[in-house]
Amino acid sequence: MATRRAGWVADPDGLNPLAILNGHWPAPPPQPCRNVHEWLEKARADVLFEASSLVPQTGQPAIEHLKAALELGAHAITANKGPIVHAFRELATLAHEKQKKFLYEATVMDGIPIFSLFPLGLPATALQSFAGVLNSTTNVVLTEIEKGRSFDEAVKRAQAIGVVETDPAADIDGWDSAVKVAALAIVLMGVPVRLEQVQRTGIRELSEEKIRSVRAAGMRYKLVCRAARRGDSVDCTVQPELLLASDPLANLEGTSSAIRFDLDVFSFSLVEHNPGIEATAYGLLADFLRAVQP
Repeated sequence: MATRRAGWVADPDGLNPLAILNGHWPAPPPQPCRNVHEWLEKARADVLFEASSLVPQTGQPAIEHLKAALELGAHAITANKGPIVHAFRELATLAHEKQKKFLYEATVMDGIPIFSLFPLGLPATALQSFAGVLNSTTNVVLTEIEKGRSFDEAVKRAQAIGVVETDPAADIDGWDSAVKVAALAIVLMGVPVRLEQVQRTGIRELSEEKIRSVRAAGMRYKLVCRAARRGDSVDCTVQPELLLASDPLANLEGTSSAIRFDLDVFSFSLVEHNPGIEATAYGLLADFLRAVQP
């Protein structure tokens, strides 16, 4: 276990989960681990769960954590979408060479099986485009502003729920959504999209009055993520869009998110209704079961 609170704690015989859940943290080792490699070696880990904060521009330190796990013979499971955007091919190749799994289901829409759905449930299809509301924080903020709260009060509400990135700007300015769009395009469309290729506009410039006035008129602003094939490339955008009440994305409340996939043979949508942190935890658990089950 490695956290900001406990530091690097390694016990090859395992830690007591009930004690940790009750606030009884293990005593720091006399010689603390100096880095992730040393920690993984001391723990003799079979699986690494990587849940560090998103750094959109680099994907670090999550990439180095995942590489270290794979190099030392452990499965690498992450809830951090940065490594997909900045090192997907490298990590996938390393996992294949080490005969281990690199899994990332919890990175987009928490525990909803998006990444695992396509190879298993949709063989012989081609994804042409997708559109969705994929950032819970901006959805909460816009919903709370509609109810009369100020922008700052709405952000604090989202923080209280526990859905905000460590730096709220990563959500408000569209970075989190941009990374998710790129990650989906890279994995599901097979196109090596770079983060700087995503046209990104956040919700910071939307006025509170405008958000409330369009709501009163039966419309709503949502931060919409889109990607569409253009020949051998993919056009990716993240921007606030004014949606009619008839649009399914306009009806999303609170932490809910949704995405529509347009395939070459049909279209379908997935909706996640007001998830909490348990949904992300489930995504990690599901990947763990995929990694260790024969």
